[in-house]
Amino acid sequence: MSKDRELQKKRILYQSWYRGCKETDRIVGHFAKNYINDLSDDELDMFDELLKEEDKLIYNCLVGISEIPDNLKNNIIMQRLFEFDIAEANKPK
Repeated sequence: MSKDRELQKKRILYQSWYRGCKETDRIVGHFAKNYINDLSDDELDMFDELLKEEDKLIYNCLVGISEIPDNLKNNIIMQRLFEFDIAEANKPK
């Protein structure tokens, strides 16, 4: 893996945990922690794109308050976040 991809992964992990809203931090942060090493280059780029969105928008979409905006409808990471079970991810192994 290239040095650029490693830096991208580290940046995504950091930005996932420090979004600004603790609820979003927990959801997106745990998702990133669990899946960052399994994501393809395209998926990492989609994750970057998702993290450019406002925290409130991501959270409101995930909890069903807001519709997913058109620019995120084909974002695989957004789709996977809907399927992500944070309770399962936090269970001790």
